[in-house]
Amino acid sequence: MPRQACVPVAAERPVAAVVRRCVRYSIGMNAPPESDAAIAHRRCNVELKAQLPALDAARDIARKLATDRLPDQHQVDTYFRCHTGRLKLREIAGAPAQLIAYQRPDTTAAKASRYYLMDVPDAATMLEGLTTSLGILVRVEKRREIYFYQNVRIHLDQVAGLGTYLEFEAVLDSDAEIEAGEKVVAWLQAQFDIQQNDLLTSSYSDMLAPRPH
Repeated sequence: MPRQACVPVAAERPVAAVVRRCVRYSIGMNAPPESDAAIAHRRCNVELKAQLPALDAARDIARKLATDRLPDQHQVDTYFRCHTGRLKLREIAGAPAQLIAYQRPDTTAAKASRYYLMDVPDAATMLEGLTTSLGILVRVEKRREIYFYQNVRIHLDQVAGLGTYLEFEAVLDSDAEIEAGEKVVAWLQAQFDIQQNDLLTSSYSDMLAPRPH
């Protein structure tokens, strides 16, 4: 059976095209075609990431503020070489894997992240297909504690090879809510006493990826 390469394409929605083509490769070329909407619906978060000098103190604050809590997760994110945005396969112990394609600016300020996410029932096949087609950039392994403050996910991350970090993700229904999301994230930044020099511009993958010679 011919192998369909999974590569970014020049189109109106390049990240969606990556997800669509990768999924079709994973489930087989003979599967019936699906619409963009059925495979991946674009979502939007407002995000902020920072170094975390005191995990216990941040955990106490998160517990006091939390309106909900999810079980801790052990996550392994495999990032693939991609010309447009970032593409990763997230494997979560005890839960379905997820394919996530996203684009966001590399700034310290709270920023909008636009992404596509889908569950992957066969992570091994997806990993093999994407590795063959794109190549692996880096793997990121972490233990994540997940708290909610209203619509904001508060992540306390212990990242292998890097250290401890705090991340806010304001989950939005549309781009029209970006300003409101930024305000809630700014309020949470003050509650956790996050200083400007603690803020990060890049993802964990950027910090762990091999530097070009």
